Amino acid sequence: MNYVSTRGSREAVTSAMAIQRGIAPDGGLFVPENIPQVDAGFIASLVPLDYRQRAQRILGRFLTDYSEKELQECLAAAYSADKFDCPEIAPLNTVGDLNILELWHGPTSAFKDMALQVLPRVLSLALTKNQEKSDIVILVATSGDTGKAALEGFKDVPRIRIIVFYPHNGVSNIQRLQMVSQEGGNVDVVAVRGNFDDTQTGVKILFQDEKFQDKLAASGLQFSSANSINWGRLAPQIIYYFSAYADLLANNRIVAGQPVNFVVPTGNFGNILAGYYAKLMGLPVARLICASNSNNVLTDFLQNGVYDRKREFFKTLSPSMDILVSSNLERLLYHITNGNTVQVADWMDKLKTDGCYSVAPQELAKIKDTFWAGWADDALTVEAIRKVYTEYGYVMDPHTAVAWQVYEQYRSQSQDQTPCVIVSTASPFKFNESVLQAIGGSKPAVEDGEFASLEALAKLTGWQVPAGLAELTGKPVKHTLVCAKEEMPVIVEDLLGMQGK
Repeated sequence: MNYVSTRGSREAVTSAMAIQRGIAPDGGLFVPENIPQVDAGFIASLVPLDYRQRAQRILGRFLTDYSEKELQECLAAAYSADKFDCPEIAPLNTVGDLNILELWHGPTSAFKDMALQVLPRVLSLALTKNQEKSDIVILVATSGDTGKAALEGFKDVPRIRIIVFYPHNGVSNIQRLQMVSQEGGNVDVVAVRGNFDDTQTGVKILFQDEKFQDKLAASGLQFSSANSINWGRLAPQIIYYFSAYADLLANNRIVAGQPVNFVVPTGNFGNILAGYYAKLMGLPVARLICASNSNNVLTDFLQNGVYDRKREFFKTLSPSMDILVSSNLERLLYHITNGNTVQVADWMDKLKTDGCYSVAPQELAKIKDTFWAGWADDALTVEAIRKVYTEYGYVMDPHTAVAWQVYEQYRSQSQDQTPCVIVSTASPFKFNESVLQAIGGSKPAVEDGEFASLEALAKLTGWQVPAGLAELTGKPVKHTLVCAKEEMPVIVEDLLGMQGK
């Protein structure tokens, strides 16, 4: 299996090289030359397997230059019992007549762990496979969860440095504390004055700056990415769509071959795109329902075919979706145009220069064959958290609540009764203050400290605070750098000791 760029560079590279580079030389994203196909027998064979075994079956289809033994060892380490707090890894719970896929049982209590426990291991192997002499610098722009998950996954990995940029005052307090207290001799965390799109744009500029790349090379370094623009980050996310379907079969919630809908709270479009790849492979996915918050740029695009980032930016209760430039949408554009890289490059250029682009009616029709989109503001998000807790005793974080609310919109409008899975992306304890107030708990006094809400939420619900969050109490702050978005290149040079070279 080889990979090519969405923007026209026809150089085909191995999966190991695509993972090492992170982004294609022309600024495009790596996509597989061909989508591996599976049949009903393959899907049925997943039912008796555990999550690690299912993961090996799926990843083995995409990372063909990795041996079976290499993948087995990577996955055993990634999804070990000391990292995930439940044996199922990604358990599927029934709440009312819906199924909720919980992807937050890893070390940082967010779905990013599902891929970012795998990526460091396959990237480290890639350096050996590619006979790479340079060390790797991972640059990450995060809207909250990717940063901590990447830091945790890459900490103290030999030959890899990681620098995480996050929007100053643009993440939850727990998310911030998780990052600024991060341990590891190869990690740095920097707050950027601006929103996530400012932060992500700054990282993209560094990736595309040839002079900066030359300075890196002179220092024996090269960039790679841990965001979902990296195929090694996106591919492991395909696994849990197959795993959820296998669990539905195992629990007699569906019969073999029956279509299923997935509702995905989405910001950078990577999570829902993984579901699209699962569908392209042959998983019986009927609808992928894209749930956005007030930053509803994806809703507008999936409904009318116009992507316009020139709009007001909102800080919401679901900050991991506070995004106006969804990088992974580029891969979808590649596939719905049957690999028309000239067209994709033109759209991406228009997005950069004009802030908007539009697709033709026939292309929008192809998108609408699979995708449906809606959005929910903070008031509706709070309402969903309160309603589900009151009716079912189930506690949702704000991102999952957006998905629940949007699914209710979809079912009301479509009357579609297809079995549905809501993809739950974060523990409610990561957003404890919002959740606590939504379900009627009293907000602790400021003098009680920033972890009082964690304890109050646990006491009210009877749910246990995840270990990784409980351990934050009393952890010293190790990272205090704050910079303007224009200063990001200088900060990187300084952190890597490149000044004056």
